Amino acid sequence: MTDKKDDQILRDTIVKVDLGKLKHNMKLIEDMVGPTTAVMAVVKANGYGLGAVGIAPALMGSGASYLAVATLSEAVELRQNYPGYPLFILGHTPDRLLPVVVEQNITQTIFSMEQAKIMDDACAKSGKTAKVHIKVDTGFHRLGKMPSPEYAEEICQICALEHLDVEGIFTHLALVNDEEDEKQYDLFMNFVEKLESMGCSFKYKHMADSIACVDFPKYRLDMIRPGALIYGMRGFHKGFLPVEQAISFSTRISQLHQVKAGEGVSYDYMWKAPKDSVIATLPFGYADGYPRNLRDKGYVIIRGEKAPLVGVLCMDQCMADVTDIPGVSEGDEAVIYGDGSDGSMTIEEASKLAGTNKNDVIARIPARPPRVYTE
Repeated sequence: MTDKKDDQILRDTIVKVDLGKLKHNMKLIEDMVGPTTAVMAVVKANGYGLGAVGIAPALMGSGASYLAVATLSEAVELRQNYPGYPLFILGHTPDRLLPVVVEQNITQTIFSMEQAKIMDDACAKSGKTAKVHIKVDTGFHRLGKMPSPEYAEEICQICALEHLDVEGIFTHLALVNDEEDEKQYDLFMNFVEKLESMGCSFKYKHMADSIACVDFPKYRLDMIRPGALIYGMRGFHKGFLPVEQAISFSTRISQLHQVKAGEGVSYDYMWKAPKDSVIATLPFGYADGYPRNLRDKGYVIIRGEKAPLVGVLCMDQCMADVTDIPGVSEGDEAVIYGDGSDGSMTIEEASKLAGTNKNDVIARIPARPPRVYTE
């Protein structure tokens, strides 16, 4: 983890995570929302590529009320490492696996009486009480049911089950525009008000993700669900919070090649040297989550200089033109993603060049590059 020696890290291609920046970002978020709004830290997709198990202590120590994931498998991994901490599954868990959720003391998203009864029965058999949050579809059309008298009655029946604690109710904004956001907010709040008038009560009402919690204070309610924001990804449109990118990605040159003018590099010789060149082989590729369509657009920083990637990106390796970098040597560090202070490509820049979003860029980094945690 944070104290691994170089000879214990089995690869030159590593993801570096600055836990100090994570804590800084969490403090900014908590100061922004104030003490009456809880922070559910979203660590799905292996903590957006940072390593969920590795970053969890920093988030728990910074006051996260929950660690939230998308799937049961993600939740179980965290539960095995952190037996007592509140965990939340944002996504769907198949009915056959709901007893596992109960067994592991995980809070589950549900949206039907059928799900609720399965969990209630599992609780009765094990002597447990399970926490659930009800999902309401206000237009995203992903999970949950649209507000209706029938759904209201179903939720009230769920709330009456003996072994379930219906702790929360939530929805998700489509973030189309202000008008659509407000429609969703009104639909959700009117439905919650109706449920409360029918005798239901909820500790947490929540709808704001990383973007909404910054841009729309009204939508923060009792809880927010920041993910990318914690990791320093600025996706908001109106507000501003000076979060800092907590992740960097680097490798080292494995070999240097003297390539003559006109010679090709990599598959199909899609790039040919315009002059006598020095080409560095770097031990990372698209299987490490680097967007394959950054061929001839991406670059790394070596000795403070940009080295453009050339030729078709391979699964495990790629090549960079280091012809104009004085003193370049095998073993030199190459910064793949950084915070930009050294000229490195930021996650935001990579996402624009790849034609995708920032979450996609960092979440696609798989587990095989070792994570190194520092402060």
